[in-house]
Amino acid sequence: MFLEFRELRSNGEIRRHLITIVIGKGRFIMSDLERMKELVEQLDAAARAYYQESKELMSNKEYDELYDELAALEKKTGTVLAKSPTAHAGYEVLSALPKENHPSPMLSLDKTKEVSQLQEFLKDQTGILSWKLDGLTIVLTYENGTLTKAVTRGNGITGEVVTQNARQFENLPAKIPFKGRLVLRGEAVISYKDFERINEENPDADAKYKNPRNLCAGSVRQLNSQVTAERNVNFVAFALINADDVDFGNSIEQQYKWMESQGFQVVEYRVVTRNSMEDAVKYFAEKIQTYDYPSDGLVLMFDDIEYGLSLGTTAKFPRNGIAFKWEDEQAETTLKYIEWSPSRTGLINPVAVFEPVELEGTTVSRASVHNISIMEELELGSGDRIKVYKANMIIPQISENLTKSGIDDLPKECPVCGHATEVKAENGIKTLYCPNSQCPAKHVKLFTLFVSRNGMNIDGLSEETLEKFIDAGYIKEFADIFHLDRYYEEIVATPGFGQKSYDNLMDSVEKARNVELSALIYSLGIPNIGSANAKLICKAFNNNIEKIRNASVEELIEIDGIGEIMAEKFCQYFADEDNIKKLDNLLKEVNIAEPEENTTPQNMDGLTFVITGSVEHFANRNELKSYIEKHGGKVTGSVSAKTNYLINNDAMSASSKNKKAKQLGVEIVTEEVFLERWCKDIEQ
Repeated sequence: MFLEFRELRSNGEIRRHLITIVIGKGRFIMSDLERMKELVEQLDAAARAYYQESKELMSNKEYDELYDELAALEKKTGTVLAKSPTAHAGYEVLSALPKENHPSPMLSLDKTKEVSQLQEFLKDQTGILSWKLDGLTIVLTYENGTLTKAVTRGNGITGEVVTQNARQFENLPAKIPFKGRLVLRGEAVISYKDFERINEENPDADAKYKNPRNLCAGSVRQLNSQVTAERNVNFVAFALINADDVDFGNSIEQQYKWMESQGFQVVEYRVVTRNSMEDAVKYFAEKIQTYDYPSDGLVLMFDDIEYGLSLGTTAKFPRNGIAFKWEDEQAETTLKYIEWSPSRTGLINPVAVFEPVELEGTTVSRASVHNISIMEELELGSGDRIKVYKANMIIPQISENLTKSGIDDLPKECPVCGHATEVKAENGIKTLYCPNSQCPAKHVKLFTLFVSRNGMNIDGLSEETLEKFIDAGYIKEFADIFHLDRYYEEIVATPGFGQKSYDNLMDSVEKARNVELSALIYSLGIPNIGSANAKLICKAFNNNIEKIRNASVEELIEIDGIGEIMAEKFCQYFADEDNIKKLDNLLKEVNIAEPEENTTPQNMDGLTFVITGSVEHFANRNELKSYIEKHGGKVTGSVSAKTNYLINNDAMSASSKNKKAKQLGVEIVTEEVFLERWCKDIEQ
């Protein structure tokens, strides 16, 4: 079947277009144009989420595959849609950070997955082959030896000014010998090691970062530069734009060597010719297995600067370089079963176990599936034929399910404690959860909360370390943490520990002996009692621990902000003799300090907020919550008639909290609106 439409062109010519629509076996097969529209929508949504919200809707591999399909269809049809990502680089900047136009557009490089095309591109020239780092591109300007400006790439035309944050980069020189005007370009990156550490320390399981790239984007675009400083962001230079009156002998390699002499970390590279290209690519392909920075490919540039510039640009790409994307090695295998792995947070994570296959030189038999929603999308069931690959040649992933038998029955019992499981849905993502507060898998989590910043604030006891100490028998209850010196010899001999780590830990433990009562109450892990509620309760009872532990439900619900369920949970905790004994032992080790007087302006007094989704300008939702509470506001976990504002960066989401807010007439504000209205005191 054919549909016809006619286009009146500017020259008066009428052009006929025929679109083929095929109906077969009950399925509608869309035309090329319809498929292009669909692809543009998908890629546009993915780009919007990544560049505006630091979220990832699809993997690099999925994005590249859809992009390549769209490019092929555009070539076939001769049509490029207005919003096509092939027609522009990056995405529109939407943030509270100051914006600035780049002197000239920052175009993306054309790309290939074939070494032969790299050789053909280079011909008889000498080239520079380097990592294509996967972070956030930054343009730096130095004047008189000092950093004066840092601007993100943004959409290639307009970027965000992040100068104060760039000054917090781990390896960026504060001053350089060169006193002229210097402009250079590089990638802000976070290592896999720091990525894992930061996720481990994140108390909010639902807000953990998917990969170092997303974490880096969120870290660089913070309004609070202290957060950036804590994230160990590094800067790796890969292009010199301008250096007044410096002769580089028309060579990119000489530019790299000069930047190194100024104190900058320069991207690792190899000088290549057509004949040495294969060996150089092989070198990087082998090294990426242990490389600590995320990379999604390589970049080839002509070493001869003038020759490269003489080639000019196309409408989309400069002609002086080309990107090489890793050709993901895929293997087909059979899914044996889904292994359900309980976490310390109560989440039970699905892991695909399949027949072992060789990928990128290693044997792979497992891949995380992340959550139930992804399982449903893949229609993943035991015995299915699946395709697997290593994302960026490192992390095993399932790329495709060939048979789609449908997901197996979800576990009805927790694999650790046997308690009935629950399925939770938040922000459209379904997860399996164990609600049993006494589940051994959560044992470590209780101690993690105890030592957290809002609790006893004891540095040096990560979840991993706590797990080791608990397994070894050093810690059985809270008070034991104050007697770790009993195990001095064993601790200093623990892998990852030493004398210095031990000394730092002991110093932190001693400091924790002086603690505010609200922090101690919060650290106990009483169900539904967060930091804010602990403060309300302590204030209501004048910081009297005896009155607090003996409080009745009736007394508690008289406190504004404490509901009946919360009060009942609180009383149940202190009705447990074992909890009382542990608290008594703990009180023997600590001194209750008087709470510090809050001199912060109470401009949010009387306002109740609910926070949902990820945040961009605070370290996490807990930091935003603390900020609100410090300024007199209150944060609750669910939207009700008493809620004044719901903070959600995705104001148009179809989440349950958004729906409830609209039903009740509660205003939904983005983080940007929140900052504008109530956070004028934040230094920007």
